[in-house]
Order: sequence, then C-alpha cells, then structure tokens
Amino acid sequence: MRNIKHIFNNCSTKLKGDFTQAECEILSKAFVVHHLQDDEILIREGERDDTLSIVVSGNLYVTRQSGCDEQVTLHHLNAGDVAGAMGFIDGSYHTATLRSSGPSEVITLHRGNLEDMINDHPRLVYKLMRMIIRSVHQTVLRMDQQYVDMSNYIMKEHGRY
Repeated sequence: MRNIKHIFNNCSTKLKGDFTQAECEILSKAFVVHHLQDDEILIREGERDDTLSIVVSGNLYVTRQSGCDEQVTLHHLNAGDVAGAMGFIDGSYHTATLRSSGPSEVITLHRGNLEDMINDHPRLVYKLMRMIIRSVHQTVLRMDQQYVDMSNYIMKEHGRY
C-alpha cells in the first residue's frame, strides 16, 4: 500500500498536469489517503459532508436509489476522477452513493483544510478549484450527451436507432 507522500511525490493523480512538485508537497499535508475494500462505501446518498475525493487507483460505482431498495449504477469512477465536489463546495447533500468495486485507493480533502491554505497559497487553492470545476464540467458534458442519446433513441431521430 502506498502512503500519501508517495502519491503526491509522484503526483499520480489528476493533480499531475496542473500542480508543481512543490505544490504537490503542500497538498500531501492536506489530503488523507483511504484504502477501500471491495464493496466499501465512501459516500452515501442523502448524507452530507465537506469532503472532496480523488480516485487514485481502483474503481468506484456511482449509484442512486431507484425505489424498492434497488440501486441503479449511474457511472464508474476511475483513477483521476473527482467525487463529492458539490458537497465539498457548498455542503449540499450527496445525490449518489460511491461504492468501491474491488480494492481502491482514494485521497480526500476536507473543506477546512483547503480554507487553511487560502492566505498562504492562494494560487494553489485557485488551481485546485479550477480542477474541481473542470471535473464537474466533464460530468455535465457526459450527462448532456447521455440525454441526447436517450432522447434520440426514444424519438427514433437522426437515423441511428
């Protein structure tokens, strides 16, 4: 098992492209590493917390209640994917459950730890927030495409179905 220093020393997360080695060193003191076993829950639908999570290795299922105690899988998160962004930013309730699919490694950051960096490392905080926005934007783009695909399928439009 790798520790948080190893993860950030290699910048082996989504952080790799945007952060310098010195910034990764600072972030390594703010993040916490979690080793999840198969089927372990990281985030539970309907709960709230102030934690941002980044998948380092393994996979997480994003599921949601569909009624009658059934879970529907919405998406799979892989290494580099970000989870819990809205709860991290504004404390909103989680709209889905994140459950590990096999052994997985996740790093988490509490909002307070980020806020502690604002005065001493404003550029670093800006870069982290930019990374979060990019991740949320990618999720919205993916959902938009799924909506278009489903609409085309239902309406039998564009000759693809």
